[in-house]
Amino acid sequence: MSLEQPSDVRDCVYFTRRSIGNGRATVWVLKEKCPKCGKALMSKPKDPKTGKAKIRSKEYVCPECGHTEDQKAYEEKLTVSISYTCPHCSHDGEAQVPFKRKKVQLFNEETQKKKAAEAIRFQCEKCGKNIDITKKMK
Repeated sequence: MSLEQPSDVRDCVYFTRRSIGNGRATVWVLKEKCPKCGKALMSKPKDPKTGKAKIRSKEYVCPECGHTEDQKAYEEKLTVSISYTCPHCSHDGEAQVPFKRKKVQLFNEETQKKKAAEAIRFQCEKCGKNIDITKKMK
């Protein structure tokens, strides 16, 4: 299975490169075309003064026809593409999963406590162990 690589980060809703233990992962979510006109990619609305996207906006807008869609409904339709090296077995693989973050328990070595974080979870093709791509923590 060969995944469609993004030609530009601006074509993505989400893009990250992470090192996970001994492994690594490149994760991206490509924008979808407008369901109404099918001409342009849906994106966050632009600020008329600066021309930059309003990143905190709760909706996606088609720049061609003006069709709007709620952020939650739009992101539920998207799929995450992942190119990874497994930290457990060093297997190079690719995966596609729905773009849904789940709450997972992580162990923090510094504080010696468990912490809940949102993550995209998928399994390694070879060993079947879970690999988590967590949201950046503050």
